[in-house]
Amino acid sequence: MLREVIATGATVEEAKEKACQELGVETYDDRIDFEIIEMQSKKVLGLFGGHPAKVKVTLKQSAAQAAEDFIRNIIDNMELSGITLSTKDEDNVITIDIEGDDVGFIIGRRGETMDALQYLTCLAANRVDPAYKRVVINTGDYREKREKTLESLGRRLAIKAAKTGKKSVLEPMNPYERRIIHTSVQKIDGATSWSEGENLNRHVVIGPDGKRGNNRNRGGRGGRRPNNGGRGRYNSKPKQSPAPNPDRKPLNEGEY
Repeated sequence: MLREVIATGATVEEAKEKACQELGVETYDDRIDFEIIEMQSKKVLGLFGGHPAKVKVTLKQSAAQAAEDFIRNIIDNMELSGITLSTKDEDNVITIDIEGDDVGFIIGRRGETMDALQYLTCLAANRVDPAYKRVVINTGDYREKREKTLESLGRRLAIKAAKTGKKSVLEPMNPYERRIIHTSVQKIDGATSWSEGENLNRHVVIGPDGKRGNNRNRGGRGGRRPNNGGRGRYNSKPKQSPAPNPDRKPLNEGEY
């Protein structure tokens, strides 16, 4: 798409109008920058010298257009064909949906390539607009399916933690996916979650809620204590649980 035009005309206004027509915008459009390169001058005695006005009109790129151009450039360099982009810019969120036969290359393993592309596209978009824009890249309903998978995983491991008192360590995830897991775990009584690790190795751990206890029947069938030599007390040390989490919030997570 054409972004900058230099045009000439008998007057500055005429030159400006010509440049805007070539760009496909109106002269009063607030997306354009206007610069006079040279003022017009009249001929001496109507015969010698003189020259037309010369102006440069630049169409300022929007954050959404910058984001789309960045992705198109990546796709072109990946030599992927038949890829289409659909871009929306609403409420400071730029949503770009990518469709095509080769979108698997863009998604990558568990969405890692798409997440990296989303991060870089966000940087590119916010270089041209002082107002911060969040960028979301999706292809088909991949993110929706991934979200449901993570919700199911978090719920299943939370139930396991509440019943058995054992914790589960998940693989490293990005902040968005960790938040999905935490939210899912919060819905299960007797379980809690927290994050460990740094940077790319940051991951979620799901364990029993130390304050609420768990649903295991510690006394065996019928609620009776096991025979411990008639001493009436346990000698084994109780298993340690994560610190209480009374607010039902993920522990040690920080910013998403």
